[in-house]
Amino acid sequence: MTEPEDVALNRRLWDLVSAQFAGAEGMARWAEPDLRWGLSGAPESELLVLGDVAGLTAVELGCGSAHLSAWLVRQGARCTAVDLSEAQLASARMAQREHGVEFALVQADAQRLPFADRSADLVVSEHAAAAWCDPHDWVAEAVRILRRCGRLVFLTNSPLSAMCVPAEGGTAGTRLLRGPAELRKIHWPGGGVEHHPSHGDWIRILTDHGLVVEGLRELHGPGAHGEPASRSAAAEYYGIADADWASRWPVEDLWTARRV
Repeated sequence: MTEPEDVALNRRLWDLVSAQFAGAEGMARWAEPDLRWGLSGAPESELLVLGDVAGLTAVELGCGSAHLSAWLVRQGARCTAVDLSEAQLASARMAQREHGVEFALVQADAQRLPFADRSADLVVSEHAAAAWCDPHDWVAEAVRILRRCGRLVFLTNSPLSAMCVPAEGGTAGTRLLRGPAELRKIHWPGGGVEHHPSHGDWIRILTDHGLVVEGLRELHGPGAHGEPASRSAAAEYYGIADADWASRWPVEDLWTARRV
């Protein structure tokens, strides 16, 4: 099957990003005892969105360096980490060797997962499938592999931050530059193809695919959750907003939903 143009473009972009930064931010997070979500650095020990994962079968979509999967395994879950980019998976393998934590790594598109129906208890994604895949396609796949009462947890850009990022890229400003309809598919000049549905769109997408929305946490930037998050070169590259902007408005959305 021929790979869709958007998927091929995003694969090339993430191979390049990984080559430039070698997954530096994700690699550093392998060494942290607590899971910290996204650019905000919000600790899982405070948010408690994942709960007790011991004994669960988990799949991470768009794993990058796979620090989230490593944390899940350390908590007793059985985890498979998926990424579109082979270069990203190479950084995950390097981290596995360094830290002695093993789990399956699979190269695949989150919109076409190579897993059986109802084979997972938990699907997680941190700044990955939600932004880089068609929302209907990847959510449908997540639901397909989830068992009854299984949970979907994902982190993505807030719609407000996506409305305020300049067309040429960079951090969000204080003017609205695009409306909600324009967020559904954004082709950044020199970058990839992203999807940033509004909150209303996300609720419709999730419920249309048989999920019950459990919660939405709107996260602010580094410094809003205790000590400032690490700002490595990789973190700066992915910076959605500067610290002042993110202290005033939510920069990331953390969604939780359950399959009925």
